[in-house]
Amino acid sequence: MSTAADGSARDRRWLGLVAICGATFMLLVDLTIVQVALPTIQRQFRASFTDLQWVISAYALPLSALILTCGSLSDRVGRKRIFIAGVGVFTFASALCGLATGAMFLNLARALQGVGGAAMFATSLALIGQEFHGQERAKAISAWGATVGGAVAIGPLIGGAITSGIGWRWIFFVNIPIGAATVFMAVPLLVNVRDPEARSADVLGLVSFSGALFLLNFALLRGAADGWGSSLIVGCSAGSPLLLAAFIVAELRQRRPMFDLSLFRNAGFCGVSLGTFAIGMGMFGLLPYLTLYIQNDLGYSPFAGGLRLLPATVLTFLVPLATRRLTERLPAGAVLGAGLTICAGGLLAMDVLTGASGWTALLPGLVLTGTGVGVANPSIAKIALGVVQPARAGMASGISNTMRVAGLATGIAALGAAFQAGVSSDLGRILPGASAKLAAVVAAGGRSAALASARGGPLARHAVGVAAGRAFASSMDEIVVIGAAVVGLGALGAFLLVRERHFVPVQGRPATTGKPAAPATVPAANSSARAGYPGLAEPEPSARGLLLPQTADWHRWPARRGSARAASQPSSISCFAGRGTGMTATRRTAGCPPPPR
Repeated sequence: MSTAADGSARDRRWLGLVAICGATFMLLVDLTIVQVALPTIQRQFRASFTDLQWVISAYALPLSALILTCGSLSDRVGRKRIFIAGVGVFTFASALCGLATGAMFLNLARALQGVGGAAMFATSLALIGQEFHGQERAKAISAWGATVGGAVAIGPLIGGAITSGIGWRWIFFVNIPIGAATVFMAVPLLVNVRDPEARSADVLGLVSFSGALFLLNFALLRGAADGWGSSLIVGCSAGSPLLLAAFIVAELRQRRPMFDLSLFRNAGFCGVSLGTFAIGMGMFGLLPYLTLYIQNDLGYSPFAGGLRLLPATVLTFLVPLATRRLTERLPAGAVLGAGLTICAGGLLAMDVLTGASGWTALLPGLVLTGTGVGVANPSIAKIALGVVQPARAGMASGISNTMRVAGLATGIAALGAAFQAGVSSDLGRILPGASAKLAAVVAAGGRSAALASARGGPLARHAVGVAAGRAFASSMDEIVVIGAAVVGLGALGAFLLVRERHFVPVQGRPATTGKPAAPATVPAANSSARAGYPGLAEPEPSARGLLLPQTADWHRWPARRGSARAASQPSSISCFAGRGTGMTATRRTAGCPPPPR
């Protein structure tokens, strides 16, 4: 009977993992799949350059602002409920995106997608942590990590194929069956675990942080159109730092803040946070503009454009696998700094574009940036979770994810503002008398849009096309240099701030002083350690609530952590949940002992 029960529980967990990985794939592929469709969306809706920026930013802003809040809510009402609610919201919003009749409709639906995405992002890994134990957990997180890498690697190709084949709306409609299947599987298979001591959400922190981020990005996105000296833009620019200051004050006064600022007292955590924000802003914030260049200026189809981004995206997936053994032996700060330096070098290698360049001019830079991101990504997770106490790793991972997505949103806005200014300036220099309207057309639609809007005879149209191509390429050169400078600043922070002495000794890893490492402990109920798994090491970014990598040899974790007591328990979160972790489960598995009184 017990063998049959164990087999049924095992099947339930692995089928639940399929649902979690499906949601994760849907969430992360949406960050890259949409970028390839931007030129097609622009032509169909006659969207402005700012409209295109909002297609990405409207998704990234709520995603970054709500990750930690959704983590707190999942502690109160249960991870399963927040996860399912997030999938439902994301799926519904995807349907709205596919039905959009204009840019404003699409961007509002994208913002709703970001809300659902934050709920999924905040709970996916925590659900894996609560469902799996020992060697099974290592395998489950491997499957989840492969899903993350695969989504990033093939997102542009999938987006290009769908957009070229059946239309851009289907990049959103394809989420509907995936989301429905995820909910259908998750409802009976996952267990709802909550923290009975969880407090109410940090509303003041949420409002001040999201408000500061929104005002900053709004000012950057609208500055060129409304005028940098307009009262609206000046007001937003002044309001953003004021709200940020209010956020800092609010978090310092909170007993259990959603964003624990005390972690930044550790220089290593400051260094990795700077590097994470920098790679999000300088590298990932640049990708939409590379897509616009390849399709709008060079004239490639969405599918062909997605193919030409593969040298970067595939290497992001392959390099960590190929370099893991080497990077494990090196200081994590040096590895992160080296990865960011390679990435910055790749961006500088793209500073060669002219009006006559082909896509191969980007190839060396794409190879280098993909390599650099592949080297840096595992180090970001390792450092962010290794320099804090194990009981606070959930909070550290949440902050790391927030910094990355906030960097993406800020990069899209800031690089876009620089790009627009560059196009306007260069076009006026190359083609004296060019109107502001023509500059806006070139920024949004590239050379092809400029030719379509040009008037006059063949010579005049040719002159407009040449000027548009040169202005577009020159402005791309400017923003890749800016991106390289931002990523280079992150590399400098990693080299200078992250030191081995900043790492917290945990079980299974020697202390940097050479003394034996003390066993890691977890408080009974701590807001930063809801899943209660100290020492688990896995080189992928994590969501708030699951304690992830402390070392690179996470696959050996079960052997180090095994004990007779652990081996005697059924493989169920319900048994684990009552064992001093501050969590309760809504149902218990047969064979579990009663929780301690």
